[in-house]
Amino acid sequence: MSAKSAKTKKTAPKLGATPENPAPVEQGEASPKSAKAKKAAPAPAEPQYTLSTVANPESRLLNRELSWLAFNDRVLAEARDPRNPPLEKLKYAAICGNNLDEFFMVRVAGIHRQIAAGVHTPGPDGLLPRETLKLVRERTHAMLDEIEKATRAALRELEGHGVVISKVDELDKGTRAQVREHYLAEIQPVLTPLIVDPGHPFPYLSNLSLNLAVILKTKKGEEPDFARVKIPVGILPRVVNIGGKLLMLEDVIAAHIGELFKGRKVLDVHVFRVTRNTDYEFEEEEAEDLLATIEDALRRRRFGAAVRLEVERDTPADLLDFLQEKLHLNPEDIFLLSGPLGTADLMGLPVQRPDLSFPSYSPAVADLDGDDDEGIFDTLAHGDVLMHHPYDSFVNILHFLEEAARDPQVLAIKQTLYRTGDDPRLLGALRTAAENGKQVVAMIELKARFDEQRNISWARKLERAGAHVVYGMMGLKTHAKVTMIVRREAGGLRRYVHIGTGNYNPKTARLYTDLSLLTSDSELGADVAELFNHLTGSAAAEYTHLLVAPDTARSGFEALIEREIEHAQAGREAWIKAKFNQLTDPAMIEALYRASQAGVQVDLVIRGVCCLRPAMAGLSETIRVHSLLGRYLEHARIYAFGNGGMPEVYFGSADWMSRNLDRRVEVIAPVLDDRHRQDFLNIFNTEWHDQRGSWVLGADGRYEKCAGDLSAQQTFAGARSA
Repeated sequence: MSAKSAKTKKTAPKLGATPENPAPVEQGEASPKSAKAKKAAPAPAEPQYTLSTVANPESRLLNRELSWLAFNDRVLAEARDPRNPPLEKLKYAAICGNNLDEFFMVRVAGIHRQIAAGVHTPGPDGLLPRETLKLVRERTHAMLDEIEKATRAALRELEGHGVVISKVDELDKGTRAQVREHYLAEIQPVLTPLIVDPGHPFPYLSNLSLNLAVILKTKKGEEPDFARVKIPVGILPRVVNIGGKLLMLEDVIAAHIGELFKGRKVLDVHVFRVTRNTDYEFEEEEAEDLLATIEDALRRRRFGAAVRLEVERDTPADLLDFLQEKLHLNPEDIFLLSGPLGTADLMGLPVQRPDLSFPSYSPAVADLDGDDDEGIFDTLAHGDVLMHHPYDSFVNILHFLEEAARDPQVLAIKQTLYRTGDDPRLLGALRTAAENGKQVVAMIELKARFDEQRNISWARKLERAGAHVVYGMMGLKTHAKVTMIVRREAGGLRRYVHIGTGNYNPKTARLYTDLSLLTSDSELGADVAELFNHLTGSAAAEYTHLLVAPDTARSGFEALIEREIEHAQAGREAWIKAKFNQLTDPAMIEALYRASQAGVQVDLVIRGVCCLRPAMAGLSETIRVHSLLGRYLEHARIYAFGNGGMPEVYFGSADWMSRNLDRRVEVIAPVLDDRHRQDFLNIFNTEWHDQRGSWVLGADGRYEKCAGDLSAQQTFAGARSA
């Protein structure tokens, strides 16, 4: 939206085209014109399905773990889709591998922990932990095979375009000599061979580490020695470019393994990979220093129990038995693969080939300073600004903070930070504001899984700059995405607020679809001020408009659903349109079932896990569920209610999961501006009619791929370029 339209209240550009006029463009293309110039590849001819998520036919709920695996299967379908370029297919396969790593580290590890604790209570879907684990093992074995096949297919397709990952033994003599020289100079110095014998115990294998198992010859009649060499992925790239040849790092090391064991004969070398439990727990009530406690927990995370071992298919049985014993694993937790192991590392293949990737896309950058360069605060004083990322650039949010940091009339900046990323502009703006004498309050969530270390670093830097750093509320994660700026103006102090569905992370803002609202509405500002006071010390808070978890979000959503039921029973217009990442909370699902039984039409766009069973006779006949995937990760949350013909729309940071509604601080805001309310509905309706990346969940628990090329993401990108 332009600054002028925000001031004058003229009709803003539509953030979501209507289904009747979708104006689709090629995936990521800059304009409709370029879309016509390119002929799209044909859509897959046969219907595509994922495996059923129904584990217990008698249950009203789908199994959460199987639903997650069905989601990853949908991502994997993108790696197979002939309409995607080969580098993007490889990236989707890598994302699937990365997703599965986290699934084992957290969800599978949690099931193991329940079994070890002797839990014999069925879950919401009626399955015992041991029954769930059996199904998960079966399906993850099949899924890893499919990820491997998709990876190898993408690599073969890349070979047809001249992008080849070679084997060392396939190279000519001169190139092998060049590779050896590179190995000795750049790789061997960071390797550490660890032999296992009576004087050297079996080494600790860190989480997600890629390793070589080296079998060494001993004296005649003695068992061969075992040695482990860790592949230094992270220190060195997984795919190395040596003399213009792409090579897997482990292949280069294995080809020169004798250099590490001079005087010993190497009998065999095999690649293996270990996944560990990383879902640590600690008692906040006993922690005198939360930051130190988190740091200690991060160290302990490295030593979690092993939950998965991936090995090459040709690994000898005696070596498998040895690793299984040392890692205390069951045979079902060993995965035999052809390789490459750890496909997540292939996300950053060192290849710059725009012709093999999605076309580049530049987000729209709105001029929020106005026609007379009066500044962003003057623009917001005349009207709210709504942005849809990544189609609208996150640069505007950074500009909002940077202008506040410089503006002498700004007295305070308060912000929640969950996943921060490493962009220097955001940290720089907060540090500048603190150094300029403004009150800066940074509510940094130290318990954001896998981002703890980065958040600790941010906290220390901000404290050194003079900011007030708050680490969160006892027993809760602060997941809300909110900023408040207090500014002195002629009429007194005025609050400017940003509320979003995504993190303050400029990198993910280019990859995720999210929504941002910038507003100077006094009532929303007062609510956000209440929130920050509550986060930093006030025992209670009262909100006029905001729904805030864990205090009012659950009850607020339930009341909105019950109101739709009352409208339906009275014969008035009644519907629910909601979009979020996951739906697992049993109480919210039961509320939607009640709404369906009352005749409320319920349309849900749920990207990932969905435990609700739609289209069940007598239970959920009016509930439809779509899952939308695409070039960008769908991350926005929208909650809309028909309200008897006077629709109300909310947006915010919460999924309908028990953890979001009961164990996190979440902010859900109403859309008060009529124009923006329609914009939100347009966004939802455009996504609902998507064909290119949408799947429909059936009563049998299976997802069926929609047929067609109409793409919501292309529509939004094209609308910004038109």
